[in-house]
Amino acid sequence: MCGFLVFVSTDGTVAVDDLAAALELLRHRGPDETSLHLDSGAAFGFQRLAIVDVAHSHQPVSWGTWTVVFNGELYNYRQLRAELVRDHGAVFATEGEAETLAAAFHHWGPSAVRRLRGMFAAVLRDRATGTVHAIRDPFGIKPLYHLQTPDGLYLASEKKALLPFAGAATRVDTAALSHYLTLQYVPEPATLHPAVRRLAAGHALTWTPVTPGTPVRIEAYFRHSLRPSARPAQDAIAAVRDALRDSVHAHLQSEVPLGAFLSSGIDSTAVVALAREKHPGIRTFTVGFDDERYSEIEAASQTAAALGVELTATLVRDADVIAALPRIVWHLDDPVADPAVVPLYFLARTAARDVTVVLSGEGADELFAGYEIYREPAALAGVAALPAPLRRGLRAVSAVLPEGVRGKSFLERATTPIDERYYGNARIFGPAEKARLMRGPADPHTTVTAPLYEAAADLDDVATMQYVDLHTWLPGDILTKADRMSMAHSLELRVPFLDRAVYAAAAALPTSLKLARTTKFALREAMRGIVPDAVVDRRKLGFPTPTRVWLRGDVGVWAGDVFADAGVDHLLDLGHAQRLLAAHRRGDADHSRKIWTVLMFCLWYAQQNTPRPRRARSQVISRSQGEHSE
Repeated sequence: MCGFLVFVSTDGTVAVDDLAAALELLRHRGPDETSLHLDSGAAFGFQRLAIVDVAHSHQPVSWGTWTVVFNGELYNYRQLRAELVRDHGAVFATEGEAETLAAAFHHWGPSAVRRLRGMFAAVLRDRATGTVHAIRDPFGIKPLYHLQTPDGLYLASEKKALLPFAGAATRVDTAALSHYLTLQYVPEPATLHPAVRRLAAGHALTWTPVTPGTPVRIEAYFRHSLRPSARPAQDAIAAVRDALRDSVHAHLQSEVPLGAFLSSGIDSTAVVALAREKHPGIRTFTVGFDDERYSEIEAASQTAAALGVELTATLVRDADVIAALPRIVWHLDDPVADPAVVPLYFLARTAARDVTVVLSGEGADELFAGYEIYREPAALAGVAALPAPLRRGLRAVSAVLPEGVRGKSFLERATTPIDERYYGNARIFGPAEKARLMRGPADPHTTVTAPLYEAAADLDDVATMQYVDLHTWLPGDILTKADRMSMAHSLELRVPFLDRAVYAAAAALPTSLKLARTTKFALREAMRGIVPDAVVDRRKLGFPTPTRVWLRGDVGVWAGDVFADAGVDHLLDLGHAQRLLAAHRRGDADHSRKIWTVLMFCLWYAQQNTPRPRRARSQVISRSQGEHSE
């Protein structure tokens, strides 16, 4: 796990000092070694967190005419190396993945990306042609940002390393802000800075600096396909179990201490139970709150005892939230208004004291239909099947019912087509509320979701919701916060559910095996006998946070002060936000998610105008990588 900053110049000029200063902003991603390599009008900066081949495998690395920087893990790199040796006589100087990747592109070309198993973001350059290639894993586990200026192309692991080069293009993208206020994250490939873009999950970027302004070419090399197979149920469940076991075992490769996150649910418990088959002494970590209504520590402790693994618990208090939230926002690059970023930040901080790598359960809900909202199509089916005139009549009835009347929301959703009612797992500000809050026009959420619904037109409603979430919620919220909160503490987080073989087994499941008697039915049955029955049968709790309670206490007082000093009145009506906060603190209503969403944006905006002080620069190693031959 590492961080990189790459610049390829259009005229051969490289501002080394500016790049070295920007590279420092990524040191948390890789504190073990800092390097900046100049190569024919290009600069490859790298911050290394040494995990595999610790003594060697420095980056960037070159092979033939190819130079590469790579962030992530390739769990099949040894198989790829063996194939390259066997078929091409390749000779390797290291035991690491980056050199394997460079050799793969050298011998197989850009199509090599389709052979990779793992999580990755990488930039490769062919010196023979000057062409730059950037790739990102199929699920978006690892981040990759790009910025094009008249000077050339910049690529980095985090946006903060590109902003020093963005110039006047750092204004706020109001369309992206509008989507954030609805979805609680900025959907890819946008960021809140219009000039800086993200390479979307499963995509590859290609650029040859022929003339200033030559556009980059971006193409998908992986596309999600949720197509149920006709195999017997027990065979489908066995395929899930076998694929997940193989994935977890593959994710254990490490030369540094390794642990796992453990909550009360099936996802993390399955990962820990399978990991201990190969790593019996694996350490586990959990997090909770001093308000026991929201804490999973007791349940996680019972699970750890049943599995026979050591558990370290972390307790988060109100004062911790106030102290850490500005730093959390800085690490996020763009605000993510998922309150789970807070416990995840502290969980990662504790784990990083004892281990360098952790396994976690992200991705299981999207692959195996773990969210309660996925049960909605079945609940609404009776009304949805009524003749259109009757549905219109029921919708008219729902429109005149007062807010809070039982059945109003049900009728609204049951009479609304899925492509209009389902935004994803979060729906913070609806169109009318957003119109009151935003100073300018609001961009409708359908500009994000409409192409996805079109692509999923032949899927049933549950698979369609999964398809939308795999493209939006998973990379935009779940994986963004997982990467940033772990890397804030130089901790590598691995997600065994997001493996191509596990995905293939999940994608082949019919809805009847996803949501039989409960959510994630196939996964639960696959793990029965491997994890305790109490966990298999426990309903999903998510990652509960006492946001409502926080905002009625000291955190709410602090939020009011942040609103007063935010300086975003040209973008948002903070008077409206203050009224929501006051009503919430009085107990008139629960506005916690809306208040939290505005709070995270205000903290983010303030940081854009108050640069974070840089730490003293570490020594930069400038090396000219030797070319490896066959």
